[in-house]
Amino acid sequence: MSLVSERLKVVRPSQTKVMTARAAELRDRGADVITLSQGEPDFDTPSAMCEAAIRAIRDGQTKYTAIAGIKPLREAIRESLRRDHGLDYGIDQITVGCGAKQVVFNALFASLDPGDEVVIPTPCWVSYPDMVALAGGKPVLVACDELHGFKLQSEALKKAITPRTKWLMLNSPCNPTGAVYSRSDLLALAAVLREHVQVHVLSDDIYEKLTYDADFATMAAVAPDLYERTLTVNGVSKADAMTGWRVGYGAGPLALIKAMNLIQSQTSSHTSSISQYAALEALSGRRDHIKEFVRAFFERRDLVVAKLNQATGLACRVPDGAFYVFPSCAGVIGKRTPDGKVIESDTDFAMYLLDAFAVAVVPGSGFMASPYIRISYASSLEELTRACDRIIAACATLS
Repeated sequence: MSLVSERLKVVRPSQTKVMTARAAELRDRGADVITLSQGEPDFDTPSAMCEAAIRAIRDGQTKYTAIAGIKPLREAIRESLRRDHGLDYGIDQITVGCGAKQVVFNALFASLDPGDEVVIPTPCWVSYPDMVALAGGKPVLVACDELHGFKLQSEALKKAITPRTKWLMLNSPCNPTGAVYSRSDLLALAAVLREHVQVHVLSDDIYEKLTYDADFATMAAVAPDLYERTLTVNGVSKADAMTGWRVGYGAGPLALIKAMNLIQSQTSSHTSSISQYAALEALSGRRDHIKEFVRAFFERRDLVVAKLNQATGLACRVPDGAFYVFPSCAGVIGKRTPDGKVIESDTDFAMYLLDAFAVAVVPGSGFMASPYIRISYASSLEELTRACDRIIAACATLS
Protein backbone atom coordinates (compact mmCIF):
# COMPACT_ATOMS: atom_id res chain seq x y z
CA MET A 1 0.00 0.00 0.00
CA SER A 2 1.35 3.42 -0.93
CA LEU A 3 2.20 5.82 1.88
CA VAL A 4 1.12 8.76 -0.28
CA SER A 5 -2.58 9.64 -0.42
CA GLU A 6 -4.55 9.14 -3.61
CA ARG A 7 -5.72 12.75 -3.24
CA LEU A 8 -2.29 13.99 -4.28
CA LYS A 9 -2.78 12.55 -7.75
CA VAL A 10 -4.95 15.57 -8.57
CA VAL A 11 -2.16 18.04 -7.83
CA ARG A 12 -0.13 19.25 -10.79
CA PRO A 13 3.39 20.63 -10.49
CA SER A 14 3.20 24.43 -10.63
CA GLN A 15 4.33 25.59 -14.08
CA THR A 16 5.58 28.78 -12.45
CA LYS A 17 7.81 26.84 -10.08
CA VAL A 18 8.95 24.50 -12.85
CA MET A 19 10.01 27.35 -15.11
CA THR A 20 11.65 29.31 -12.30
CA ALA A 21 13.58 26.24 -11.16
CA ARG A 22 14.68 25.48 -14.73
CA ALA A 23 15.82 29.09 -15.13
CA ALA A 24 17.82 28.86 -11.90
CA GLU A 25 19.44 25.64 -13.13
CA LEU A 26 20.50 27.30 -16.39
CA ARG A 27 21.76 30.34 -14.52
CA ASP A 28 23.89 28.11 -12.31
CA ARG A 29 25.47 26.79 -15.51
CA GLY A 30 26.43 30.32 -16.50
CA ALA A 31 23.54 31.28 -18.78
CA ASP A 32 22.37 34.91 -18.76
CA VAL A 33 18.77 34.02 -17.96
CA ILE A 34 16.12 36.71 -17.54
CA THR A 35 13.35 35.41 -15.29
CA LEU A 36 9.88 36.80 -15.96
CA SER A 37 8.03 33.85 -14.44
CA GLN A 38 7.72 34.81 -10.79
CA GLY A 39 4.65 36.48 -9.33
CA GLU A 40 6.20 38.91 -6.89
CA PRO A 41 7.20 42.57 -6.89
CA ASP A 42 10.89 43.22 -7.41
CA PHE A 43 10.84 46.10 -4.90
CA ASP A 44 12.28 45.80 -1.41
CA THR A 45 9.86 45.81 1.51
CA PRO A 46 9.51 49.46 2.57
CA SER A 47 11.70 50.43 5.52
CA ALA A 48 8.78 51.29 7.82
CA MET A 49 7.62 47.67 7.84
CA CYS A 50 11.14 46.37 8.35
CA GLU A 51 11.65 48.73 11.27
CA ALA A 52 8.35 47.64 12.80
CA ALA A 53 9.51 44.03 12.63
CA ILE A 54 12.80 44.91 14.31
CA ARG A 55 10.93 46.76 17.08
CA ALA A 56 8.71 43.74 17.60
CA ILE A 57 11.77 41.53 18.09
CA ARG A 58 13.36 43.98 20.50
CA ASP A 59 10.10 44.32 22.41
CA GLY A 60 9.88 40.57 22.86
CA GLN A 61 6.90 40.03 20.56
CA THR A 62 8.21 36.59 19.68
CA LYS A 63 5.69 34.34 21.40
CA TYR A 64 2.63 32.50 20.18
CA THR A 65 -0.22 34.75 19.12
CA ALA A 66 -3.96 34.19 18.86
CA ILE A 67 -4.82 31.70 16.11
CA ALA A 68 -6.73 34.37 14.19
CA GLY A 69 -3.89 36.88 14.50
CA ILE A 70 -2.96 39.65 16.93
CA LYS A 71 -5.86 41.92 17.82
CA PRO A 72 -4.19 45.18 16.65
CA LEU A 73 -3.63 43.70 13.18
CA ARG A 74 -7.21 42.51 12.91
CA GLU A 75 -8.38 45.95 14.02
CA ALA A 76 -6.21 47.50 11.30
CA ILE A 77 -7.68 45.12 8.71
CA ARG A 78 -11.16 45.98 9.93
CA GLU A 79 -10.45 49.69 9.58
CA SER A 80 -8.92 49.33 6.11
CA LEU A 81 -11.97 47.44 4.84
CA ARG A 82 -14.26 50.10 6.33
CA ARG A 83 -12.19 53.00 4.99
CA ASP A 84 -11.55 51.63 1.51
CA HIS A 85 -14.83 49.85 0.77
CA GLY A 86 -17.40 50.78 3.41
CA LEU A 87 -17.43 47.19 4.68
CA ASP A 88 -18.18 46.68 8.37
CA TYR A 89 -16.82 43.53 10.03
CA GLY A 90 -16.55 42.58 13.67
CA ILE A 91 -13.06 41.69 14.77
CA ASP A 92 -14.12 38.03 15.16
CA GLN A 93 -15.10 38.03 11.47
CA ILE A 94 -11.46 38.53 10.48
CA THR A 95 -8.71 35.93 10.37
CA VAL A 96 -5.02 36.21 9.51
CA GLY A 97 -3.14 33.41 7.79
CA CYS A 98 0.24 32.52 6.31
CA GLY A 99 -0.45 34.42 3.13
CA ALA A 100 -3.72 34.75 1.23
CA LYS A 101 -3.09 31.26 -0.14
CA GLN A 102 -3.59 29.64 3.25
CA VAL A 103 -6.71 31.72 3.87
CA VAL A 104 -8.23 30.48 0.59
CA PHE A 105 -7.31 26.88 1.36
CA ASN A 106 -8.70 27.09 4.91
CA ALA A 107 -12.00 28.42 3.55
CA LEU A 108 -12.32 25.62 1.01
CA PHE A 109 -11.31 22.93 3.49
CA ALA A 110 -13.77 24.27 6.06
CA SER A 111 -16.72 24.43 3.68
CA LEU A 112 -16.51 21.74 1.00
CA ASP A 113 -18.09 18.33 1.30
CA PRO A 114 -17.19 15.58 -1.19
CA GLY A 115 -18.65 16.43 -4.57
CA ASP A 116 -19.37 20.08 -3.83
CA GLU A 117 -18.61 22.24 -6.84
CA VAL A 118 -16.58 25.43 -7.14
CA VAL A 119 -16.96 27.60 -10.24
CA ILE A 120 -13.57 28.91 -11.35
CA PRO A 121 -13.33 31.36 -14.27
CA THR A 122 -10.29 30.61 -16.43
CA PRO A 123 -7.58 31.68 -17.04
CA CYS A 124 -7.06 31.36 -13.30
CA TRP A 125 -4.33 31.24 -10.72
CA VAL A 126 -2.69 27.82 -10.84
CA SER A 127 -3.54 26.81 -7.27
CA TYR A 128 -7.32 27.24 -7.34
CA PRO A 129 -8.34 23.95 -9.01
CA ASP A 130 -5.89 21.88 -7.00
CA MET A 131 -6.90 23.42 -3.69
CA VAL A 132 -10.54 22.69 -4.46
CA ALA A 133 -9.72 19.08 -5.31
CA LEU A 134 -7.56 18.60 -2.22
CA ALA A 135 -10.43 19.87 -0.09
CA GLY A 136 -12.70 17.22 -1.59
CA GLY A 137 -14.54 19.48 -4.01
CA LYS A 138 -14.95 19.51 -7.77
CA PRO A 139 -13.47 22.43 -9.71
CA VAL A 140 -15.81 23.59 -12.48
CA LEU A 141 -13.68 25.51 -14.97
CA VAL A 142 -15.44 28.14 -17.05
CA ALA A 143 -13.42 29.50 -19.97
CA CYS A 144 -13.52 33.30 -20.26
CA ASP A 145 -12.91 34.61 -23.75
CA GLU A 146 -10.32 37.25 -24.48
CA LEU A 147 -13.03 39.09 -26.42
CA HIS A 148 -14.70 39.73 -23.04
CA GLY A 149 -11.45 40.79 -21.43
CA PHE A 150 -10.97 37.31 -19.89
CA LYS A 151 -13.87 38.07 -17.50
CA LEU A 152 -16.70 35.76 -16.50
CA GLN A 153 -20.01 36.66 -18.14
CA SER A 154 -23.34 36.29 -16.36
CA GLU A 155 -24.74 33.79 -18.89
CA ALA A 156 -21.68 31.56 -18.51
CA LEU A 157 -22.02 31.69 -14.73
CA LYS A 158 -25.70 30.79 -14.96
CA LYS A 159 -24.91 27.73 -17.07
CA ALA A 160 -22.14 26.57 -14.72
CA ILE A 161 -24.19 26.60 -11.51
CA THR A 162 -25.80 23.37 -10.32
CA PRO A 163 -27.46 22.37 -7.03
CA ARG A 164 -23.98 21.22 -5.86
CA THR A 165 -22.30 24.58 -6.47
CA LYS A 166 -20.98 26.05 -3.22
CA TRP A 167 -18.49 28.72 -4.30
CA LEU A 168 -17.70 31.12 -7.09
CA MET A 169 -14.03 32.09 -7.12
CA LEU A 170 -13.34 35.65 -8.25
CA ASN A 171 -9.84 37.07 -8.57
CA SER A 172 -9.65 40.74 -9.51
CA PRO A 173 -7.25 42.05 -10.64
CA CYS A 174 -6.60 38.63 -12.05
CA ASN A 175 -3.51 36.50 -12.08
CA PRO A 176 -2.57 35.77 -14.89
CA THR A 177 -4.51 38.14 -17.18
CA GLY A 178 -4.57 41.42 -15.27
CA ALA A 179 -8.34 41.62 -15.88
CA VAL A 180 -10.27 43.86 -13.47
CA TYR A 181 -13.97 43.33 -12.77
CA SER A 182 -15.83 46.63 -12.80
CA ARG A 183 -18.76 47.50 -10.58
CA SER A 184 -21.14 46.74 -13.46
CA ASP A 185 -19.40 43.40 -14.11
CA LEU A 186 -19.93 42.38 -10.49
CA LEU A 187 -23.55 43.58 -10.45
CA ALA A 188 -24.28 41.34 -13.45
CA LEU A 189 -22.81 38.33 -11.65
CA ALA A 190 -24.61 39.25 -8.42
CA ALA A 191 -27.94 39.17 -10.26
CA VAL A 192 -27.28 35.53 -11.12
CA LEU A 193 -26.11 34.66 -7.61
CA ARG A 194 -29.32 36.01 -6.08
CA GLU A 195 -31.16 33.20 -7.85
CA HIS A 196 -28.89 30.56 -6.25
CA VAL A 197 -28.75 31.08 -2.50
CA GLN A 198 -26.44 28.10 -1.95
CA VAL A 199 -23.56 29.77 -3.83
CA HIS A 200 -20.99 31.81 -1.91
CA VAL A 201 -18.35 34.15 -3.33
CA LEU A 202 -14.65 33.86 -2.57
CA SER A 203 -13.30 37.25 -3.59
CA ASP A 204 -9.51 37.10 -3.92
CA ASP A 205 -8.50 40.77 -3.91
CA ILE A 206 -4.76 40.34 -3.36
CA TYR A 207 -3.87 42.67 -6.29
CA GLU A 208 -6.45 45.27 -5.26
CA LYS A 209 -4.06 48.22 -5.06
CA LEU A 210 -2.39 47.51 -8.40
CA THR A 211 -4.83 48.89 -10.97
CA TYR A 212 -4.15 51.26 -13.87
CA ASP A 213 -7.02 51.92 -16.28
CA ALA A 214 -9.90 50.64 -14.16
CA ASP A 215 -11.37 51.27 -10.73
CA PHE A 216 -11.26 48.41 -8.25
CA ALA A 217 -14.52 46.97 -6.94
CA THR A 218 -15.24 44.07 -4.60
CA MET A 219 -18.39 41.95 -4.40
CA ALA A 220 -19.36 42.46 -0.74
CA ALA A 221 -19.35 46.23 -1.26
CA VAL A 222 -21.02 46.25 -4.69
CA ALA A 223 -23.80 43.83 -3.64
CA PRO A 224 -24.41 44.35 0.11
CA ASP A 225 -27.14 41.71 0.12
CA LEU A 226 -24.41 39.15 -0.68
CA TYR A 227 -22.26 40.30 2.27
CA GLU A 228 -23.17 37.22 4.34
CA ARG A 229 -22.27 34.95 1.41
CA THR A 230 -18.90 36.52 0.62
CA LEU A 231 -15.41 35.87 1.92
CA THR A 232 -13.09 38.75 1.05
CA VAL A 233 -9.43 37.70 0.91
CA ASN A 234 -6.45 40.04 0.75
CA GLY A 235 -2.96 40.54 2.15
CA VAL A 236 0.23 42.59 2.09
CA SER A 237 2.30 40.47 -0.30
CA LYS A 238 1.73 42.33 -3.55
CA ALA A 239 0.87 45.93 -2.62
CA ASP A 240 3.56 46.16 0.06
CA ALA A 241 6.26 43.94 -1.48
CA MET A 242 6.03 41.53 1.47
CA THR A 243 5.73 38.16 -0.28
CA GLY A 244 8.20 36.43 2.02
CA TRP A 245 6.59 37.74 5.21
CA ARG A 246 3.56 35.49 4.61
CA VAL A 247 0.62 37.56 5.84
CA GLY A 248 -2.83 37.29 4.28
CA TYR A 249 -6.28 37.77 5.73
CA GLY A 250 -9.92 36.98 5.20
CA ALA A 251 -13.12 38.70 6.31
CA GLY A 252 -16.49 37.03 6.11
CA PRO A 253 -19.34 35.22 7.85
CA LEU A 254 -18.62 34.50 11.50
CA ALA A 255 -19.37 30.77 11.30
CA LEU A 256 -16.98 30.34 8.36
CA ILE A 257 -14.20 32.35 10.04
CA LYS A 258 -14.55 30.26 13.20
CA ALA A 259 -14.27 27.07 11.15
CA MET A 260 -11.22 28.41 9.32
CA ASN A 261 -9.58 29.27 12.65
CA LEU A 262 -10.29 25.74 13.88
CA ILE A 263 -8.48 24.29 10.87
CA GLN A 264 -5.59 26.72 11.26
CA SER A 265 -5.29 25.77 14.95
CA GLN A 266 -4.36 22.25 13.84
CA THR A 267 -1.97 23.27 11.05
CA SER A 268 0.16 26.42 11.18
CA SER A 269 -1.44 27.82 14.39
CA HIS A 270 -0.70 31.36 13.20
CA THR A 271 1.66 33.25 10.96
CA SER A 272 4.88 34.70 12.36
CA SER A 273 4.35 37.18 15.18
CA ILE A 274 7.10 39.36 13.70
CA SER A 275 5.44 39.38 10.29
CA GLN A 276 2.13 40.34 11.88
CA TYR A 277 3.65 43.46 13.45
CA ALA A 278 5.22 44.38 10.11
CA ALA A 279 1.82 43.96 8.43
CA LEU A 280 0.24 46.08 11.14
CA GLU A 281 2.59 48.89 10.19
CA ALA A 282 1.74 48.42 6.50
CA LEU A 283 -2.01 48.64 7.03
CA SER A 284 -1.85 51.39 9.63
CA GLY A 285 0.71 53.57 7.84
CA ARG A 286 0.46 55.95 4.91
CA ARG A 287 1.41 53.36 2.27
CA ASP A 288 2.79 56.10 0.05
CA HIS A 289 5.01 53.49 -1.58
CA ILE A 290 2.00 52.03 -3.39
CA LYS A 291 1.75 55.08 -5.66
CA GLU A 292 5.40 54.62 -6.62
CA PHE A 293 4.88 50.92 -7.24
CA VAL A 294 1.85 51.57 -9.46
CA ARG A 295 3.65 54.30 -11.38
CA ALA A 296 6.57 51.97 -12.08
CA PHE A 297 4.34 49.03 -13.04
CA PHE A 298 2.30 51.26 -15.36
CA GLU A 299 5.43 52.32 -17.26
CA ARG A 300 6.70 48.76 -17.43
CA ARG A 301 3.35 47.42 -18.60
CA ASP A 302 3.17 49.84 -21.52
CA LEU A 303 6.74 49.04 -22.53
CA VAL A 304 6.15 45.28 -22.49
CA VAL A 305 2.83 45.42 -24.34
CA ALA A 306 4.30 47.63 -27.08
CA LYS A 307 7.36 45.40 -27.45
CA LEU A 308 5.48 42.10 -27.52
CA ASN A 309 3.08 43.37 -30.17
CA GLN A 310 6.13 43.80 -32.40
CA ALA A 311 6.85 40.07 -32.15
CA THR A 312 5.68 37.98 -35.11
CA GLY A 313 3.01 35.55 -33.92
CA LEU A 314 2.23 37.23 -30.58
CA ALA A 315 -0.78 39.40 -29.74
CA CYS A 316 -0.86 41.14 -26.36
CA ARG A 317 -3.84 43.01 -24.91
CA VAL A 318 -3.33 45.78 -22.37
CA PRO A 319 -4.13 44.52 -18.82
CA ASP A 320 -5.92 46.78 -16.34
CA GLY A 321 -4.21 45.56 -13.18
CA ALA A 322 -1.71 43.28 -11.39
CA PHE A 323 1.76 43.02 -12.97
CA TYR A 324 1.31 40.43 -15.71
CA VAL A 325 0.63 40.39 -19.42
CA PHE A 326 -0.98 37.35 -21.00
CA PRO A 327 -0.23 37.42 -24.73
CA SER A 328 -1.64 34.91 -27.17
CA CYS A 329 1.04 32.85 -28.90
CA ALA A 330 -1.39 31.23 -31.34
CA GLY A 331 0.58 32.74 -34.19
CA VAL A 332 3.68 30.66 -33.44
CA ILE A 333 1.94 27.30 -32.99
CA GLY A 334 2.86 24.97 -35.84
CA LYS A 335 6.03 26.86 -36.71
CA ARG A 336 9.49 25.32 -36.66
CA THR A 337 12.57 26.30 -34.71
CA PRO A 338 15.92 26.64 -36.53
CA ASP A 339 16.78 23.07 -35.50
CA GLY A 340 13.55 21.75 -37.01
CA LYS A 341 11.43 21.23 -33.91
CA VAL A 342 7.74 22.05 -34.31
CA ILE A 343 6.18 24.38 -31.70
CA GLU A 344 3.07 22.37 -30.87
CA SER A 345 1.92 24.13 -27.71
CA ASP A 346 2.43 27.12 -25.46
CA THR A 347 4.60 24.89 -23.28
CA ASP A 348 6.84 24.16 -26.26
CA PHE A 349 7.09 27.88 -26.97
CA ALA A 350 7.93 28.72 -23.34
CA MET A 351 10.65 26.06 -23.27
CA TYR A 352 12.02 27.35 -26.58
CA LEU A 353 12.26 30.87 -25.16
CA LEU A 354 14.08 29.55 -22.11
CA ASP A 355 16.44 27.06 -23.71
CA ALA A 356 17.32 29.01 -26.86
CA PHE A 357 16.96 32.64 -25.76
CA ALA A 358 17.32 32.47 -21.94
CA VAL A 359 13.98 34.09 -21.09
CA ALA A 360 11.76 32.36 -18.53
CA VAL A 361 7.99 32.82 -18.93
CA VAL A 362 5.08 30.59 -17.89
CA PRO A 363 2.92 28.67 -20.41
CA GLY A 364 -0.77 29.52 -20.30
CA SER A 365 -1.68 25.85 -19.89
CA GLY A 366 -0.62 26.19 -16.27
CA PHE A 367 -3.42 28.74 -15.86
CA MET A 368 -5.97 26.58 -17.72
CA ALA A 369 -5.72 28.62 -20.93
CA SER A 370 -3.88 27.87 -24.17
CA PRO A 371 -2.18 29.00 -26.30
CA TYR A 372 -0.95 31.87 -24.13
CA ILE A 373 2.08 32.72 -22.03
CA ARG A 374 2.24 34.73 -18.82
CA ILE A 375 4.96 37.32 -18.45
CA SER A 376 5.58 39.18 -15.21
CA TYR A 377 6.72 42.76 -15.64
CA ALA A 378 7.91 43.01 -12.03
CA SER A 379 11.45 43.69 -13.26
CA SER A 380 13.48 46.74 -14.22
CA LEU A 381 12.83 48.56 -17.49
CA GLU A 382 16.31 47.60 -18.65
CA GLU A 383 15.75 43.91 -17.95
CA LEU A 384 12.29 43.95 -19.51
CA THR A 385 13.65 45.62 -22.64
CA ARG A 386 16.37 42.99 -22.99
CA ALA A 387 13.89 40.17 -22.42
CA CYS A 388 11.35 41.49 -24.91
CA ASP A 389 14.05 42.01 -27.54
CA ARG A 390 15.04 38.38 -27.09
CA ILE A 391 11.40 37.28 -27.45
CA ILE A 392 11.08 39.33 -30.66
CA ALA A 393 14.25 37.70 -31.97
CA ALA A 394 13.00 34.24 -30.97
CA CYS A 395 9.76 34.71 -32.89
CA ALA A 396 11.69 35.96 -35.92
CA THR A 397 13.69 32.75 -36.12
CA LEU A 398 10.58 30.56 -36.42
CA SER A 399 9.46 29.50 -39.88
